[in-house]
Amino acid sequence: MNAHRLFSLRPHLPRLSPSEIGLWIAGALPLALVAFLLAALLAVSPARASDVACHGENLLIAMEKEKPDELAKIRAEAAKVPNGQGIFWKVEKEGLKPSYLLGTMHVTDPRVLTMPKGAREAAAAADLVVIESDEILDEKKAAASLLMHPELTMFTDGKSVKDHLDAAELEKLEAGLKERGLALGAVARMKPWILASFVALPACELSRKAAGASFLDKQIAEDAVKAGKPVAGLETLVEQLEAMADLPVDFHFKALIETIALGDKMEDVIETMTELYLAGDIGMTMPMLKAVAPTSGEDESAYAAFETRIVRDRNLVMAEGSRQHLEKGNVFIAVGALHLPGEEGLIELIRKQGYTVTRIDG
Repeated sequence: MNAHRLFSLRPHLPRLSPSEIGLWIAGALPLALVAFLLAALLAVSPARASDVACHGENLLIAMEKEKPDELAKIRAEAAKVPNGQGIFWKVEKEGLKPSYLLGTMHVTDPRVLTMPKGAREAAAAADLVVIESDEILDEKKAAASLLMHPELTMFTDGKSVKDHLDAAELEKLEAGLKERGLALGAVARMKPWILASFVALPACELSRKAAGASFLDKQIAEDAVKAGKPVAGLETLVEQLEAMADLPVDFHFKALIETIALGDKMEDVIETMTELYLAGDIGMTMPMLKAVAPTSGEDESAYAAFETRIVRDRNLVMAEGSRQHLEKGNVFIAVGALHLPGEEGLIELIRKQGYTVTRIDG
């Protein structure tokens, strides 16, 4: 992965700010599949989907009544984000059949799986479907690939989470895992970015995955395979984990504990993210996360490092990987929606390749 080492990080980071926790939460979501694969290997059995209901509420609704000024600031910040509105885009260049770009959310929520109007038809008519990682089509193969890099998922030096957290933090982590049907002892050697996938997602989402439900990206890829259509990937699951591993482990542990501290509010955070996604308000996501994270702190170095490594670096990889496919035309590309907006987002990077990119879902 060419963009892996575009910057260096300090070995120790200060107390996390709301910005840092918010981005960590958002960044942890794509690793949900990895967590599920490891759960299967460890014979962890989450509750069945039918046993767990979702209870999250949109935090912005209450904010509109109780803190209208704060909500106004969030909207003002979101308005400054280039391409912050829209999840479904048309990619055109003279002489080529149009291609399409869909921003996804890596969840199994039926509302998300519905897709914007015209997206399912565009995918069905495309000559090629491109997703973040085509490894998701073969979970056994993906699991085998991950097992070849144990240092990315487990502590291989004899240490465990107990060597990185104090007694109070361990107690919080143990309680958070127990709520999800996991024993700390069974996962103590897992790296914090793997544990993140268990605590950052609501129990109902983990349950649906455990019951075999496909998240949006996988559903798109599976539909393509059923139709006899080729599927290509832009990165590997190992590369995704390497991106997380490039950040200091203490950063991940501090953020993990802060996320657990959100408690039931995490369901509200995910519900809010989902409703913003469904409305196409992707530019609102990060400002919202900054507002709801319950921590103080002013240092932005960790936030900048995380945003660079987890979002911007991968944007460059996705844009370069998409180039060869877009040059042929009639391709359908589906990647996490947070990779689309911004001056260094995928939409702007594709435009710099000479394409016209136009929103078609609103």
